[in-house]
Order: sequence, then structure tokens, then C-alpha cells
Amino acid sequence: VSDGIVLHHPAMLRLIPLCWLLVASTAYAHGGYHAIAPGPPGWTLDPWVLGPLGLTTALYAAGFVRLCARRSLWRRAGIFGLAWLVLTLALVSPLHEAGERSFTLHMIEHELIMLVAALLLPLSRPWGVMLWAFPRSMRGALAPGGRWISRWAKPGIATAIQAAMLWLWHAPPLFNRALGHPGWHVAQHLSFLLSALLFWWAMLRTPNRAVAALYLFITSVIGAALGALMALSSSPWYAGYAAMGLMPFGLTPDEDQALAGLIMWVPGGLVHAGAALLLLQRYLGQNAVQTKPCAGTTRRGGINPASANDS
Repeated sequence: VSDGIVLHHPAMLRLIPLCWLLVASTAYAHGGYHAIAPGPPGWTLDPWVLGPLGLTTALYAAGFVRLCARRSLWRRAGIFGLAWLVLTLALVSPLHEAGERSFTLHMIEHELIMLVAALLLPLSRPWGVMLWAFPRSMRGALAPGGRWISRWAKPGIATAIQAAMLWLWHAPPLFNRALGHPGWHVAQHLSFLLSALLFWWAMLRTPNRAVAALYLFITSVIGAALGALMALSSSPWYAGYAAMGLMPFGLTPDEDQALAGLIMWVPGGLVHAGAALLLLQRYLGQNAVQTKPCAGTTRRGGINPASANDS
């Protein structure tokens, strides 16, 4: 079954609320401007977060069962489960609430969403399985939708979109607005999640691994540059965190931002650079196999005289 969504088909009208819920759990996790509860950070047991996470799990489980739990799907199911756990860690665990008190912890939350969950979800290819949770008529209507999304899942386009979202939303005017207004924060989280999903899907589906490796290297430089600017800045960028004074772990706002920048700079850059090296290694290995001359032939394609005598 092809993964995707048909936007122009009437059946899509019944799925619009569902699709919104699937992405709303990530966005809604930032409900307001530093509404910090007293005491240590707790779990975010918000129905707008738990609902979509539970719904996606139920749809995947239903589709998995209807496919008779085929052995070929077990590995993908494990990857999907791991992605779900990472999203739950980022959005439901005390890490999320702690991120409202520290930019460093907030950065870790975003890195988990964009670098880990957004990579694992395309690897698990869940939409084909989830489609089987719907009736046959709806499955047939929704299956060809991958063609529309594929127009945007090009390495250059996806890289540009993710880079634009990363830099625009970390600019102080937009980031401060997102911290102060729930609607803007929803838009920020949606932008991060959807652009990262599009980026990793484009990298994974591109047949030319050398091209994918190139754009992964470019992305590592883009993220590292932004992280370096944060880490080396002489003053905090964001008024919401600067106004809090002393941060957790005894850090000042300047130190907290520097540590957050280092997390984006080093671990974030290493993920993209490591993925690029892996794809480049496979690309070079594949080319080496294709260009290796067969035994008993010369480099110009003729018969090796020694081999001919042996025969």
C-alpha cells in the first residue's frame, strides 16, 4: 500500500480532524507562556497530548492486526514503537515541563522531536499499516496520496524548508512571540515537526545516496552555525528565559543559552553528519561493486591470457 493522503478526494474530509490531531499533540504541548507550576517538574497528562498519541497507536495496532502481524512488519513495528516512546518522552514526561524552566532542556526536547522521532517515523513507514485500520473503500481512496506529498519530498526543497523553519523560529522576535502566545507556539512546534518529517522522508526516499549525503552535510553546517551563534553570544537572546534569573542546575541565563547552543551545535550536527557518512559509505561501496572487473577479464574488457590458458 502506498503511503500518503489524497487531499482532493471527498473521503479526505472525514480524515482532516484526525490528521490535525496527529500533529496537534506535538504542538499543543506548549500551552502557554511559562505557566510554571510550583514544585518539581511533573508529567504532562493533557488529553490534547495523550489523545493523539493514543489514537495513532490504536490505528497502527488495528492495521497491524488486520495484516495478520506479518513477520516482515515486526521490525518496522519496533521502530514505530521506539518513535512513539521518544515522542512520549519529549511531550509527556517531566522533560517537557522542565523545558519551560530551562532553554537547555527545551532544546533537548526539540532535538528529540526533530532528530530522533522525526527520523524513526519515516523509517517505520507507518502510513501503509495505519491505512489498514480503515474500511476498504477509504483505503483505496487514500492510498495514491503519496504522489502529492512526493512533490515536496525532494532533497533540496526539504532541506530549504527545514533550514528556514529552524532559523526563522529561533530569531528572537519570533521565538519571544512564540513564548508569549500559545497560538504562535503551536505554529512553531508544528513547523519543527512537519519540516523535520519532510526532511528525513526526502533523505530516505532519494535513490541517489550521494545527493542525500550532500544535503545532510549542508544541514549539519546550517544547524551547527545557529548553535554556535547561540553558544558564543554575549547575552541571552530570549526575554522569557532571561527574565527568570537563575536557571536549574545553578546556571545563569547566559550559561543556559550557551549550553543549549552547544547541544544544537555538536550532537545535532553529529546526527546529520553521521547519517551523511553512512549514506556516502553505502554509495561508494555500491559503486565499487558495480565497477569491479569480472575475474578472467582485462580492464578493457578482453580475455585475460592467463585465464584463457588455464581453460
